[in-house]
Parts: sequence; C-alpha cells; structure tokens
Amino acid sequence: MLIGQASINLTANVLSALLGLLSVFIFTRLFAPHDYGIYLLGVGFASVISVFLVGWFRNLILSGHARNDGTDVRGLVVSGYLICCLTAPIAYLLARLVGLDGAAALAAVVLAIAIGLFELTQDLLRARLKALSVMKATLVRAAALLGLGVVVALVSPTGVLLLLAAATAYLVAVLVQSRGAWRGTIVNFDRADLRSLARTGLPLTLSLTLLAISSVTDRFMIANLVGAADAGKYVAALDLVRQTLMMPAMSMAAAFFPMAVQIHARQGDAAVRTHLADCLELLAGVTLPACFGFALIAPHIANIVLGADFRAVASEIMPVIAIAVLFQVLTQQYLHASFLLSGRNSFYLINTASIIAANVILSYVLVSLYGTIGAAWARLGADITGFVCALILSRFAFRIPISLGRLALIMVAALAMALGVGALDRVLALADLAASIVLIGAELAVYAALCWLFDIARLRGRLKRGLVMFHTRSANSNVG
Repeated sequence: MLIGQASINLTANVLSALLGLLSVFIFTRLFAPHDYGIYLLGVGFASVISVFLVGWFRNLILSGHARNDGTDVRGLVVSGYLICCLTAPIAYLLARLVGLDGAAALAAVVLAIAIGLFELTQDLLRARLKALSVMKATLVRAAALLGLGVVVALVSPTGVLLLLAAATAYLVAVLVQSRGAWRGTIVNFDRADLRSLARTGLPLTLSLTLLAISSVTDRFMIANLVGAADAGKYVAALDLVRQTLMMPAMSMAAAFFPMAVQIHARQGDAAVRTHLADCLELLAGVTLPACFGFALIAPHIANIVLGADFRAVASEIMPVIAIAVLFQVLTQQYLHASFLLSGRNSFYLINTASIIAANVILSYVLVSLYGTIGAAWARLGADITGFVCALILSRFAFRIPISLGRLALIMVAALAMALGVGALDRVLALADLAASIVLIGAELAVYAALCWLFDIARLRGRLKRGLVMFHTRSANSNVG
C-alpha cells in the first residue's frame, strides 16, 4: 500500500514538476529578472502567510480525519480557516514592511488565501489516502499557472499580474477537488472546539510559520541587501532545485505519514517502528542519490532550463542547494514523524527556532560578504543545524528507528555513483541537453545496479513479488 500511494503521489509530483520546469523555462525568458524577482518575493511571502492560515489544522486533519472512523472535522476546519482569514489586513501591512509595494503586497495576500484553501483541501484528501484526487488537483494547478502565466507575459509581463495569475490557478484547482473534499461539510463555529483547536494548534502553527519564514529569509535578505533582480536569479535556481528534489520525498511522506498514524493507532509502537524503518530506507534510497546526481549536473540543467540572465548565478548555487535539500528532507519528511506520533508539538517550535536563527544569522553575514552565493551556503548551514536539532529532539519524543547499517550502504552506493558519473562528465564533449541525457542515464544505470547488489530498500524481494503479482494477474486475465 505504501508503494502504491507513494507511486501515485510521485507521478502527480513528477508531472507537476515538469509543468513547473516548463513554467520556469518560459517565465525566465519572458519576464525580466526584476519582475520575476517581484513575483518570487510575493510567492515567498504568500507561502509564509498560507502556512499560518492552515497550520492550526494540520495535526487535526492527520489525527482525526485520517482515522476514517466517521469523525468529521471539516466543519471545524473551515470555520477556523475563515476566522484566520480575518488577519489579511495585518498580512498586507507585513508585506509592505518587508519591502513589497502596495500592489504586490495585495496580490501576495490574495495568493496566500488561495494557497491556504488549496492546501487544506489537499490535506483532507491525503488523510483519506485519495491519492488520485490529489494528483488531479495538483496537475490542474500546475497547468493553470503555466497557461495563465503565459497570457500575463504576452499581455503585460509584470510580477504583480503573475502573482494574481498564480492565485487564480490555485482557486481553479480547489474547485476541481472541492466535491470530494468538502461535500456535505457543515460550518461549525463552536467556540469551545475553536478554543481547544487554537490551544493545541498554536505550537505547530508557530513552528510551521517560523519554518516558512526561515525558508524565505535568504530571498528577502538578497532583495534588501543586493536587489530584487538578484533575488529573482537566486530564487529561480533555488526553486528549480527544490521542485525537482523535493517531489519524490514529499510523495513518499504524503503516503507514509497518514499510514504511520493509522498503524500506530491500530497496531502499536512496534508495528509503526517497522513501518518507519522501511520508510526511512526508501526515503534515503531515493533522495540521497537524487541530491548527489543533481549537484553533479547542475550547470547543464541551468543552461537548459533558465534564461540567459539567470544561468551564471544558478550554476554556482544549485550544487550547494542540492545538498541542503537532503538535510531538509530527512528533517521534515522523516524526523518530524517523531513529533507527530508523540504529540510533542512544542518540539516543532524548538526545531524551527534553531533553523530560523541559523538562517537569519548566516544569511545576513554571508550575503553581506559574498552576495548571492553566500545565501546558498547559509541555507546549507541552517538545514544542517535543523537536522541535528531534530535528531536530538526525536530521542526525547517517539523514538523512531535509524538503521545506520542500511543508511551506510545507501551512502556508499550514492557516492560510488557520483564519482563514476563525475568522471564521465569531465570527458564528455556534448551540448548541455545531450550531456544531461547521457549523465542521467548513467546515474540511473549505476545506482540501479548498486541497489540490486546491496539490496537497498529490499529491492530484490519487492521486484520478485511484483513479478509474481504480474504473472498471476496475466494468468487470471487469460483464463477469463
């Protein structure tokens, strides 16, 4: 079941990422760095506000809606969200305070509300393991953003209009999945329930909001210390890396977090630890080689995907960001399961505080000294700090398993792949697209062989069971 859910989520995210890459390919050619920078700054601000709007309900949906036992938390969720949206005027003032002009600030707030509604709807569907519905909405949102963005670029290529186009894309995606997620919902403004939700959700909300702030600190540091155009170049490269590398991790986490809650509730600690051990090996077995491989071919990818004005900066920072993503994935997509299962919401806050403190300090110092490349190294330092802090905290929450022996095999396989492909890259004399195809093919072939050799994530057994199931189904269909 884990593999099936993760496969559907991965398919959705792969297709969405491809549309996202196409958007970056087009937008970095049709929009000037300054206007694209305004758009990305607005998106960053909107992401922070949207996290505040929906963070209160994340654990409620995971712990209540995921049980699928008749409990309906949707009325409480939607009423709470409507109340949170009343903070929009404050959000507008904050947007002006961080440097957005009036039009961009207003557009960013509208986008934040749209993103929040979309994420709540997605969370409700994920909690019930409706991966296909999630996939459809994800693709609709990505396609709508691309289409509307192209229209904006042709009519009036400004960052503000692109922000409004993004908000429209999210709302279209909400409409697509609203029937499956919200049908039959009765809005419930129960004061006692809302007060209880506020008390229990406050630590997680503050933590997630601070985490979102830490993820955009560097772009606003660059914008204020260097300029919006440089922020646009930096974030274009950053988003290209994260959009590519986070997608498999988020796909797997979207499947195994709700499953972990269900297994823990029905079968107890031992069963969920076995489940999480499998999840960690699968997560590391995919993410680690992906990050190493991306770092190796980052200059080729920058030349293919990004516009000419964005490539030089991207080639410098993308390898650093790729390694930072590895620590971010291990923290958020695995170690945070310890906090969820133990109910220690305050640990989210502590972990996030360590990340944001490291990011603010390192970003200010390194951006001031080294400019845009300094922001990339600051992000790496902050993500390593967050990983170490989460690892320590997890020992005091639900003790999730970490199999160093299996992880060591994955590290050996990923490093062997990286060394071999790096040597191949140095002798290739091909154009960027052809070189990327050859190098990616080599990465996949070498790592697949090493996975089979080391039996990473029990690959041999999984393939054998898959072949048996395929032959059984084929035989049954032939008999029928």
